[in-house]
Amino acid sequence: MTKSIIIIGAGMGGLTAGIYGQKSGFDTKIYEMNHRPGGQCTSWKRGEYTFDACIHHLMGCAPNSKLNAFWREIGAMSAEFVKTKECVSVAASDGSLFYDYYDPDELEKHLLQLSPQDKDVIGEYVQGIRKASSFDLTGNMIMGDFLRILFHMPAVIGNMKWFKVSMAEFAERFKDPFLKKAFPLLVYSNPEVPVFLHLMRHASGLNGDIAWPIGASSAFADGIVKRYQELGGRIFLRSKVDKIITDNGRAVGIRLEDGREEFADIIISNADGRKTLLNLLGGNFMDDTLRSYCAEPDDLSEFAVTVYLGVNRDLTKEPSSMILLLDEPVTLGDQKFTSLEMQTYGYDPTMAPRGKGVIKVEFRSTYSFWKNLSADRSQYNEEKKKTAEKVIQLLENRFPGIADQVEAVDVSTLLTWERFMGGTHGFANGPNKEPDFISSMLSPRGMTVPGLENFYFTGIWTTGAGALFINALSGKKAIQKICKRNGMKFQS
Repeated sequence: MTKSIIIIGAGMGGLTAGIYGQKSGFDTKIYEMNHRPGGQCTSWKRGEYTFDACIHHLMGCAPNSKLNAFWREIGAMSAEFVKTKECVSVAASDGSLFYDYYDPDELEKHLLQLSPQDKDVIGEYVQGIRKASSFDLTGNMIMGDFLRILFHMPAVIGNMKWFKVSMAEFAERFKDPFLKKAFPLLVYSNPEVPVFLHLMRHASGLNGDIAWPIGASSAFADGIVKRYQELGGRIFLRSKVDKIITDNGRAVGIRLEDGREEFADIIISNADGRKTLLNLLGGNFMDDTLRSYCAEPDDLSEFAVTVYLGVNRDLTKEPSSMILLLDEPVTLGDQKFTSLEMQTYGYDPTMAPRGKGVIKVEFRSTYSFWKNLSADRSQYNEEKKKTAEKVIQLLENRFPGIADQVEAVDVSTLLTWERFMGGTHGFANGPNKEPDFISSMLSPRGMTVPGLENFYFTGIWTTGAGALFINALSGKKAIQKICKRNGMKFQS
């Protein structure tokens, strides 16, 4: 008899679990609270503009990479892709512009033009990129091909020193004041990130493995949804799960918000872990570790506020990803900033009509600030409006006249994510623990809970990491685990 699986949430982990479940002979259904599948991998229209919430640097786009093979298995490569020349760029108010080109020769030439006095540290940086790109380290780590990594161990060892150096520490080696300010911000404005992670991303871009899906995140997710449905999987939208039904220590079904009950042999949650454990399971299957994981997330969160602008301005010649250095600190929300991080989408003609473009500005904030404001909806909306106006003012230095060119504005906060995703504190819904990238690539921990059979987690709750590919891969690993426990053959 065919075993059945109910999956809660149509995000990356849930969709991928559904695909491999169908391939491996299970009958799967996905219940999604939202009006469309894809989870955080989403985009939407505001008039004639498309605003994207998710993808920054999508890895796995080179046909010969290990991660690309995985994406193709789940139908993610059905979209058209475009590559950019640079990883990120940094602009100063005096007109100085640093392009962090993927091509090391072009990058070295550009950096030496900016600062000939930094020849030695520039050479060290470029050599690190060349070593990191000598083989598919990212793909081999993600897919667990450690024999391949051992084969390339000299190259790995040659880059190990970069684990010990943060982007901020490396920046101090520059004499040029502009580069000294720019380098700490190159990895999503996080100066504490090890240089090694930046080099891996850079190497992926050099090898053609980073690209952008034409049509934005929803177009990328649509390919995965289509593959799942072609395999016979079913998605029920606007179907919020209110409870996981258990019987004698076994997960046996779900109760929906409208009172309907559905039953299956196995239940998988790709929903927020805290809400799953504390609400859907009523806090009945917990140990000390899970209780610690369910503690309140940090109040301060990256990517907490996003300002989207549709502008009557040609952005095709602008860098794809840019950091704007500010002359004076500015307060946005409840935080002070000396720079703004943004994406422009001039490389994707579907985001805006010809001659027009989209700019997306993201920055950190606290959940409590916006939560307190939301007690008075007018105050909350007024703060969002004021934030957008400030951002537009700050962009005037880089884009003179842009204030008069803005035709569409949207502002999302952590509360927007919480409402849209049903999670805790919005964007980052992972467990209250440090992300363990290595173990999440090998075999995500936390897929099961004590005292409950036939229940599994997928997504960020198992990985602790926000990367799209890692959370998608967790769905595959969950079905592998389920097949092993049920004596079934896993089909990829």
